[in-house]
Amino acid sequence: MEIEKVAYKLLDERGYRGTSMLGIAKAAKASNETLYRWYGDKNGLFKTMIESNARETKVALAAAVRDDADPLATLEHVAPILLSMLLGEKAISLNRAAASDESGELGTMIAAGGRDCMFPLIEKLIARGLATGVLAAPSARLATEWFLGLLIGDLQTRRVIGTLPLPSDEDIRSRATAAASAFRKLCGT
Repeated sequence: MEIEKVAYKLLDERGYRGTSMLGIAKAAKASNETLYRWYGDKNGLFKTMIESNARETKVALAAAVRDDADPLATLEHVAPILLSMLLGEKAISLNRAAASDESGELGTMIAAGGRDCMFPLIEKLIARGLATGVLAAPSARLATEWFLGLLIGDLQTRRVIGTLPLPSDEDIRSRATAAASAFRKLCGT
């Protein structure tokens, strides 16, 4: 959507605090009233952007939980989608802005629309693996932290601070495959 593209552009240029609904409306050649009608307020717009960015990963995880899909196969399938989203320009833009947002509002929204949604879904998958004996770990929570640590490591931080370029699709697939393999060795039975 054009409004979200403009919002990301202004976010990169001005930061979260310096990005206003009026500024977005002007740059998008839309009315300020339209933005408020669609999103409610600035927080509503950014919440929509965060949810939109995470949608593909969340849908894949929710479907796997709902359909009782194989936990390891699901993690292998979702890992490149999740990593691609976390290292993509949109997530990096949001995280850079959140890092400089003294109010903490944007960071709170990112956590609520991102990790706080994804972690419990991954944890449910892993809990199923523990219950069925496919996985072995002290707890589903700890195993979820291990999986995410293996997958993400410090890559997102390095992207946010500008020391790592956008990885290629092949780099993403390779990292996801390596993380899934290491997790299988660590927790597989």
